[in-house]
Amino acid sequence: MTKTPLEKMGEPLYYIVGNATEAGFPVPPNPHGQSIRTWVRALEGGMQKEAVVVSAATGTAWRFACDEGVHLGGHNKAPNPLTYLSAGMIASYTNEITALAEQRGIALGNLEVVLDNLYFREGDFRQGSMSSEALPPELQILCDADCDDQTLNELLYQAVAASPLNGLARGELPSLFTLVHNGKVLTPEHVTPLGRKPFANPGDNFPNLKAAENSPAVPDLIRLMEEDEAAIEALVKTRIPSPELDDDKLLLHMHTRCVQRPDGVKEIHKEQFSNAVPSWRYLSDEGEGFGSQKNNGGRAPDAASLISAGIGLCFMTQMGRYSHMAKLPLHNYSIIQDTHFSLGGASGGTGEAGVAQAVETHVYMETGAGDDVAQEILRVGEKTCFLHAFCRNDLKPKVRGIKSSKAA
Repeated sequence: MTKTPLEKMGEPLYYIVGNATEAGFPVPPNPHGQSIRTWVRALEGGMQKEAVVVSAATGTAWRFACDEGVHLGGHNKAPNPLTYLSAGMIASYTNEITALAEQRGIALGNLEVVLDNLYFREGDFRQGSMSSEALPPELQILCDADCDDQTLNELLYQAVAASPLNGLARGELPSLFTLVHNGKVLTPEHVTPLGRKPFANPGDNFPNLKAAENSPAVPDLIRLMEEDEAAIEALVKTRIPSPELDDDKLLLHMHTRCVQRPDGVKEIHKEQFSNAVPSWRYLSDEGEGFGSQKNNGGRAPDAASLISAGIGLCFMTQMGRYSHMAKLPLHNYSIIQDTHFSLGGASGGTGEAGVAQAVETHVYMETGAGDDVAQEILRVGEKTCFLHAFCRNDLKPKVRGIKSSKAA
């Protein structure tokens, strides 16, 4: 059987990069306390991708791999972009829930955090009329809490507001772009321009990457859940009904569950209700001094890095998919993306609501066509990206706290 590009590399899906700056992946500026720079390149065939994500807060660089389902021309050899966003989002909320509960002296025994991300698309991809949208996420916690129901729900609402992700979910933050086509700098015409020069195209530095020696990462960072019966059963128990949409809207429903291990590492299980997409188990941890337990952080990807990777990877998928379906000659494409978050209001000790800037994306394309084709690929890529829709829409999460005794 022919190996996919990811399989030919023979590398783990996740690892900490030991030579990021030397390899051409430097740390970004850090205006709000937690900035992330993400580089993404498409591999041969388009649907498999590779990303390097560098945190200015910790200096840690993670290498991530991504794939799509067979229904999109992928091979299911790595998580899809929406999985990254869901994992990072539930990790961020869990950070704030546990930190805020500790600060207030509230014991949350047997804590489970459950998140449902809902998206839909409508229109025709081939004609360039398709658009994607995000619906308000739904969050619930199940626990043995030594407080009344009102206190538990207040804790949950305030934890959601304290999450750095709050800055993207609430308010309208259209993403900002630059565009370089066949080496020529263009002003984006159909999306919001960043308003400054693009970064110089660094070329393909991914082959220069080397995994860190003596890495603090715990084993088994990510795996398929095919034979994990206990995790699958736990996901089934926490499912909620999918909403009914008009017949012309295609729903995507991501269901995610998070528990915290005794060592403080978060264990995340995710399933997708539509299409033949596999379920994945993630691990997540914050950097030392950034909400991790026992001063032993950086053992798994942090929430902001997972969120940022998801946004960049989803946008890359949409550009590649549209050019393939519309038979446009997109030969090579990559992005450099900056996301700027605050520290968590509880986990970072700011006591403030989480904030974020608009996502900034530098797009590099090589095509066998004119500038108008590059502009159209950028337009449709942004318009059909579920996670850019998440950023540009004002989405107030629906939250609910449930004591385990009531859930039984």
